[in-house]
Amino acid sequence: MTLRRTATALVLLAIATCGATAHTLNDSVSLEVVPLFDIEQSKPNFWKKVGGYLMGGGNDSTVNTSKTRFSIIGGPHYDSQAGLGLGVAGSAMFRLRGCDSLMQPSNVALTGDVSLKGFWSVSLRSNILFPDDKMRINLDAVLAYSPTYYWGMGYDMANDNANKTLMKKLDIVVNANVLWRLTRGLYVGPMVQWDFTHTDELDKPELLCGDDRTVRNYGVGLVVDYDTRDFITCASRGVYIHLAQLFRPSWLGNHYHYYTTNAKVAYYHKAWRDAIVAAEVMGVFNWGGYPSWAGMATMGDNYSMRGYYPGRFNDKHLLAAQLELRQHIWGPLGMVAWGGAGTVFHDSHSMGNILPNGGIGLRWAIRPRMNVRIDYGFGSKGNNGFIFTVNEAF
Repeated sequence: MTLRRTATALVLLAIATCGATAHTLNDSVSLEVVPLFDIEQSKPNFWKKVGGYLMGGGNDSTVNTSKTRFSIIGGPHYDSQAGLGLGVAGSAMFRLRGCDSLMQPSNVALTGDVSLKGFWSVSLRSNILFPDDKMRINLDAVLAYSPTYYWGMGYDMANDNANKTLMKKLDIVVNANVLWRLTRGLYVGPMVQWDFTHTDELDKPELLCGDDRTVRNYGVGLVVDYDTRDFITCASRGVYIHLAQLFRPSWLGNHYHYYTTNAKVAYYHKAWRDAIVAAEVMGVFNWGGYPSWAGMATMGDNYSMRGYYPGRFNDKHLLAAQLELRQHIWGPLGMVAWGGAGTVFHDSHSMGNILPNGGIGLRWAIRPRMNVRIDYGFGSKGNNGFIFTVNEAF
């Protein structure tokens, strides 16, 4: 099956699934859609509408989401991987029927991106909170096509530019979990994950080491979260500890059967007026089998080791840490600066290759606690790039 046919079939499947989900939740959700611009009794002119939208909610931490609040923004960007592109990001905040006004709201973020080099992607991230925060449903989904470069598996292969080769691939990842609160801040529940990777063009197929060009993985597992953040998408205080154990046994239809452990610890603290310090340590560990070239832990995405060429550095395991300062400047405008480091490795003897990371970013609050994020990240080996999306990186 060609990439185009595969992508078309999966987009249709995603649309059908979203429709079924919306129908299922219809009886339990009470949403009131409001305009992007608040209309006063005396109708404002066009420029006042635009100004009111761009000014958003400023840096006000009060979030009144008795009604659905939806915002959308877009613009051009450039990075070393995709070249010149156009990104569009939308975000919505709302509360389900029965949720107390003191609860933080549920959120959904949808982003799309296309570039002149042929890259395109659509991603969805949502956190649905039920009354009294007794249950949460979290969903992450990505559909992306990339005429990208590939160096092979492991740090040594990625560090040798002679291995650089063109690869055109389609990636789909759907990750969902349902969590129930056991006690204050502690949530436990099951998770499912499906990921699909296919390449039909690769200049040096020997870099796959005999692995299949099409890889499908089906996983089930368990999630344990400890979460005292004041706001999931834009925390100013609290702690978040995430532990997810995913199993991909052969009886689920996996050709490559192995296990993956994801661990994350994040801390948020108000440093001084209008300034927040955020810190995160995270790790991905594949064990109990062989994950294939498509299942390796990869460095560089919108949330960690920002600016590194996605997937260039990959191996069985990954460790990364970042420290970020978030400073409100004026009205809806804020800036961030971060530093960090990470490594990919396959055993304890290959952990010594530490890669630095740093960057700066612009934040534009289109709604209270709802930011458009533009980051420029950089690292060693000439890695750098812009990121355009919504909400904080962690």
